[in-house]
Amino acid sequence: MRRVLVLSTPGRGEAQARRVAALLGDLAVGAHAGTVMHTPVKATDKTLEVVQELQADAVVAVSGGSTTELGKAIALRTDLPQIVLPTTYAGSEMTPILGETTLRPQG
Repeated sequence: MRRVLVLSTPGRGEAQARRVAALLGDLAVGAHAGTVMHTPVKATDKTLEVVQELQADAVVAVSGGSTTELGKAIALRTDLPQIVLPTTYAGSEMTPILGETTLRPQG
């Protein structure tokens, strides 16, 4: 891993992600605070754009269950390695299950 993207939630999670990126030094290509609760496919798609733009070759998920799920979604779609640094126990860090959500059209 030479180009690591750190994933987090907006708000307090961003500060944690920036600290982790700083600890990674030149290995970190950035921090992306694009996590959304229940991992909507749109959030995963946006994060994939960031991964591709920064040419990341790994992701580090820092935060709770939603960020862990986003890291799983990126790893599944890209086959990139992932590291999870959970800050809360949500259970998603203990399972291979990925939960993503989509909105159904009304009507």
